[in-house]
Amino acid sequence: MKQKTVDILKLHFKMVNMYISRLLEKTLKEAIGTFPAVLITGPRQSGKTTLVRELLSKKYNYVSLDELDIRSFAVQDPRGFLERYGSPLIIDEIQNAPQILSYIKSKIDNDRKPGKWILTGSQQFPLMRNVSESLAGRVAVLTLLSFSQAEKSRNLRSDLKTADAYIEHLCAGSEKVKKNGTTGDWILQGGYPELFVNKKISRKIWFSSYIQTYIDRDVRGNIKSANLNDFERFLTLLAGRTGKEINFSTLSREIGVSVPTIKSWMSFLEASSLIYLLYPYYKNFGKRVIKSPKLYFTDTGLVSYLVGLQNPDHLIKGPMAGALFETACIMQFIKRFSALMDNCKLYFWRSVSGFEVDLLVETSQGIFPIEFKLASTINSQHIAALSEWSKMAGFPDGKGLIVSSSDRSGSVGKNIHNCHYSLL
Repeated sequence: MKQKTVDILKLHFKMVNMYISRLLEKTLKEAIGTFPAVLITGPRQSGKTTLVRELLSKKYNYVSLDELDIRSFAVQDPRGFLERYGSPLIIDEIQNAPQILSYIKSKIDNDRKPGKWILTGSQQFPLMRNVSESLAGRVAVLTLLSFSQAEKSRNLRSDLKTADAYIEHLCAGSEKVKKNGTTGDWILQGGYPELFVNKKISRKIWFSSYIQTYIDRDVRGNIKSANLNDFERFLTLLAGRTGKEINFSTLSREIGVSVPTIKSWMSFLEASSLIYLLYPYYKNFGKRVIKSPKLYFTDTGLVSYLVGLQNPDHLIKGPMAGALFETACIMQFIKRFSALMDNCKLYFWRSVSGFEVDLLVETSQGIFPIEFKLASTINSQHIAALSEWSKMAGFPDGKGLIVSSSDRSGSVGKNIHNCHYSLL
């Protein structure tokens, strides 16, 4: 048995014994019952292998294309590979042998029974191109990000199936605050499963190895080798801009590469699910808004490491505390809506006069504004942007939500409600 397999099995055994249910489980089960193939993508170490093996190992064969001999077999003899392992089959790290996708397509065309092929992959950029070419109309594509707060607290609230129901629940203030450590602890920890489950792991060593693996396996083959050092500098500079609007020209000057290169690197990070770009809402307000997207890293543990934050006290007293809190909070909504495949639209809004609403959630019921405040006391200044939004949007009696460090739940102003971040 190869060392890679041994390591995977050891980690899987450890995670199974303390398996934490994921929000994506419901969507995965629905997809398996509908589509012949299901692809689960997401950043490395987000728990894709553990998820599929925990839910499906009793019914599916499993093979990992991270093992060199198995990968070579799949590349050199795809038909023989698929015949040997049969179906239903889980193929882990499918991006290592994208050639077999066309052969899977042929098998699906001969037998469209749902749920026969489960694929996972960490390298989205080229992977999605191959999938769209080979399995269009035959595959459901799901994304698994690192743990959300709901998953870490084991409080999925799966009955809240829509964005509207979830936000209404947060506004109601019906749950008691469940603190587990300080705000700085929460932000610094992030959500990567291995770091959450195994408290003995060195955070510094783990993230250093994570970045190196990402550069070596995902980045190296997709950008010019001469630019690898520039890319690492770009990643660090970008981390310092989480929660801020992106200026491509400024980044281009600081790194010393062209604007098109910066944009292509940004697209690569976004496709790898390491960053999320939130675009402004400007449909009804003409020229009165800012139109640059805002950048968020999908995991605050990773961004904290990249900017050199080593302990919770250092983080919470530093200049990035507010931006990191906003990043941590907004990703809870994004992780939930992504996992449940909610078709709501997400935006931010900022007027040229300086009013800003951090998150607008647009559903069939309307547009709901949400603000994120690190403060533990909510005052009239914190409510001002929500009130301004309601006035500008023509919803003077519309509801608004503030997510903060304040223990006070429920109403904090006219139609404005507060929710402690631990309840997200």
